[in-house]
Amino acid sequence: QVQLVESGGGLVQPGGSLRLSCTASTSFFSPYAMGWYRQAPGKQRELVATITSGNVINYAVSVLGRFTISRDNAKNTVYLQMNSLKPEDTAVYYCNARTSYSDYWGQGTQVTVSS
Repeated sequence: QVQLVESGGGLVQPGGSLRLSCTASTSFFSPYAMGWYRQAPGKQRELVATITSGNVINYAVSVLGRFTISRDNAKNTVYLQMNSLKPEDTAVYYCNARTSYSDYWGQGTQVTVSS
């Protein structure tokens, strides 16, 4: 069982920035495809960004050019740098780790964009 611990959420004004981190409780981190998802109140969970074990990256159209996903395998950590935040980015952000035979989720971290 792999545990994922997210951090870095909070309250930020529109146009501001936040960096989310997600650290996995495994030294066998590099084979995992990692992702960030979010869920706003009353909406379904949606993909934000993913990064494979080979560093292939995918973004939701809504965050292209504003968010950057990266990973540090030496620290078992994946990051999400969020710039130019908008009120519609407000959601609980979840970290995901998966392989072909496993799928793990973090507990989520709240991001609120409001003036």
